[in-house]
Amino acid sequence: MNEHSQPAISATGATAPGRAGPKAERLVIEGLRLAFGANEVLKGVDLVIEPGEFFAFLGPSGSGKSTLLRAIAGFGPKPSGRILIGEEEITDEPPWKRNVGMVFQSYALWPHMTVWKNVAFGLEERGMRRSEIAPRVRRALELVGLAEFADRRPSQLSGGQQQRVALARTLVVEPRVLLLDEPLSNLDANLRVQVRRELKQLQRQLGITTIFVTHDQEEANTTSDRMAVLNDGLIQQVGAPVELYDRPANLFVATFLGSANLIEGEVLADGGRRLFSGRGGFRFPVAAAEPEGRAHALFRPQIVHLGGNPAGGDSNEFFTFSGRVVRAEFLGMLVRYGVEVAGIELLVDEPHEPDRPVLPEGAEVTGRILTRQIRILRG
Repeated sequence: MNEHSQPAISATGATAPGRAGPKAERLVIEGLRLAFGANEVLKGVDLVIEPGEFFAFLGPSGSGKSTLLRAIAGFGPKPSGRILIGEEEITDEPPWKRNVGMVFQSYALWPHMTVWKNVAFGLEERGMRRSEIAPRVRRALELVGLAEFADRRPSQLSGGQQQRVALARTLVVEPRVLLLDEPLSNLDANLRVQVRRELKQLQRQLGITTIFVTHDQEEANTTSDRMAVLNDGLIQQVGAPVELYDRPANLFVATFLGSANLIEGEVLADGGRRLFSGRGGFRFPVAAAEPEGRAHALFRPQIVHLGGNPAGGDSNEFFTFSGRVVRAEFLGMLVRYGVEVAGIELLVDEPHEPDRPVLPEGAEVTGRILTRQIRILRG
């Protein structure tokens, strides 16, 4: 059996190891700060993760996302601030007393042990009787679709199967919160898609509060109920993936989450209304409540449409432009164009259709942007 034909994680017919499902817990972080020597890595993190949420920490390398996850688990230097699970503060508790489960990026399986022994290890360390261990291990392996692999060693498993063993080993101890530190990064692209879907399905079945660390935006968008975007040790924004993509709080979130066009300019008073005026002749009305001053206009490539003038509506509904194609990238489902408009290159995503030719470099084009879909950002 290869990596692409392994049994799916069970969605029915299996229960959480030892009981119908762990009680979903709320996790609260208050004023968390953590430093490695003189290097402050977390700079005052406040966060509430609701019971049963699938929550993602997303950010670039060095943003503090893995350090924050490890602080919840109790690894690394002691932070200042507070961490609570339910009503219990765990900030000063050692890792083995917190009853949180962590799946590491490397899986950290014992190579000399069978799958069964790897999963049973945590229960044995807790001094549990063999008669209690066996049914819990069996149910954990059934839950992740690996019951038939119990006698194999990690070296005899695919990467996806090893990841499932690590997950079963964590779930069998019935953690209050499940922590996942980039658990899919060692899998190939196709398998990552399969396993992340199954992971989300399993989390829904168990109802366990889960925190998933990733630098992969697609993983965070497709798995999480909500996510926190981190940068430089601070949370930049918290919300549902669609909310953060469509309504970013600042320039970092806007540019980190997907591709974006940013036009530098300012908001001006024009009689009883407000206008954005920016480079490249970008000038269009904005909300009357928008304060005057320096700002950026943000719009995603997919809301820019190439072609003739829009049918109907007045000129305030659309910003229209003329430009020249300077590059075209065929990406399968879409074609990404670079269109030069008055010295500014705009990104434009057009859906690919078999009968629609790709525009050549140098082609003269017109385009339009629905102004109500343009966001004004200030920091």
